Amino acid sequence: MGSRQVSTSWQGKNVTVAGLGVSGIPAARVLHGLGARVTVVNDGDDERSRAQAAQLEAEGVTVRLGDGDTLPEGTELVVTTPGWHPGKPLFAAAAEAGVEIWGDVELAWRLRGPGAAPWLAVTGTNGKTTTVRMLAAILEAAGLRTAAVGNIGVSLLDAVLGEEEYDVLAVELSSYQLHWAPSLRAHSAAVLNLAPDHLDWHGSMQAYAADKGRIYEGNQVACVYNAADQATEDLVREADVEEGCRAIGFTLGTPGPSQVGIVDDLLVDRAFVENRQKQAQELAQISDVDPPAPHNIANALAAAALARAFGVPATAVRDGLRAFRPDPHRIELVEEIGGVRYVDDSKATNTHAAEASLAAYDPIVWIAGGLAKGATFDELVASAAKRLRGVVLMGADRALIREALARHAPEVPVVDLDRTDTGAMSAAVGEAAALARPGDTVLLAPACASMDMFVNYNKRGEAFADAVRALAAERA
Repeated sequence: MGSRQVSTSWQGKNVTVAGLGVSGIPAARVLHGLGARVTVVNDGDDERSRAQAAQLEAEGVTVRLGDGDTLPEGTELVVTTPGWHPGKPLFAAAAEAGVEIWGDVELAWRLRGPGAAPWLAVTGTNGKTTTVRMLAAILEAAGLRTAAVGNIGVSLLDAVLGEEEYDVLAVELSSYQLHWAPSLRAHSAAVLNLAPDHLDWHGSMQAYAADKGRIYEGNQVACVYNAADQATEDLVREADVEEGCRAIGFTLGTPGPSQVGIVDDLLVDRAFVENRQKQAQELAQISDVDPPAPHNIANALAAAALARAFGVPATAVRDGLRAFRPDPHRIELVEEIGGVRYVDDSKATNTHAAEASLAAYDPIVWIAGGLAKGATFDELVASAAKRLRGVVLMGADRALIREALARHAPEVPVVDLDRTDTGAMSAAVGEAAALARPGDTVLLAPACASMDMFVNYNKRGEAFADAVRALAAERA
């Protein structure tokens, strides 16, 4: 494929790009390079925005700062960054004028040249990045030229327009991106799970699920769903797919025909074998998955199903999973001190992710709290109550978790840290260590966002890891 020829229909076309940022700036540059007349509109007018605008204007792109609501006159297409709320006046004006609105994913999809690499796409409330990276590792183990793209790794526009040639792309897609990607048609796709998230953006759980379900539209070979999450299977039933496309379930139980699942300590395939009724193909051992927590095994099964849908041999699934290393702050073992494991899952920024993390260990001293983003904690606490040795709470909305603990786990000791200074995490680790006994796991799975105390979940995880290592040095 190499450097592909793109349609010249962009020449002189008036395109408005909504938003500076990680996807807006590359989109503006690509469209300008294709000959379009590009205007970027942006809500912010701060120092950073002005610097970005000056750079784009030097390249020939028009930028309007502090006015993200007005549709520039003559606009023929709007390309939006994923985070912009669909209720913005700019989009209402575009709809009224009959102007199409694309996201960055839609733009990348439309710019694919002839013979472009097919997409294996993944969405879900939790586990997307891990599953896509596992999938890329499996595809690489099969000798295929691939990349993990979308919200991670290589940008989609670079993957589609760059010099690098790919056989297949492993694509992570958020609900925001899917909302603005009407013509996307993946080779095969997976929805890993569905739990309330981003409801302020989508407006309702139904609308959020519908946007996630767009990933299945037009699938050619397989719609992969979570057998333990009925909502994902419902989305498959509602999708309009190509003839012959199959529904493939993944399960942590024994798989039925057209499923991948677990038998004893093996990941097995009863979907892509000759006789699904009687045969099962061993794909890997549970010990090949790092870490072998239940939700991570589910991620591995989803990745395996997509790879098998693309014709990858079973040995490549095993080799890819063995080669895969999880990102930092995703159920990462930091240290074992005095028989107690200290695990960093700072990435568990919502209750659904924290529930999966808490299900992986027993007994647990749980460090939790932060910004709740409207979440409630009763269901999470009730499901984890029997596993809890103790709880250390920190952050702005910790009272919500404390109240849920009082209702559902009144016998569990709780330390409530009323501090937000830089030493708060170190104090939390010290309190957790005092509660823990040999054989326990001290688990940072906050179930909340981090921005009340930290720049992001990475910094929160780093603070935890630093505190644990300081504790290890102290006790050495």
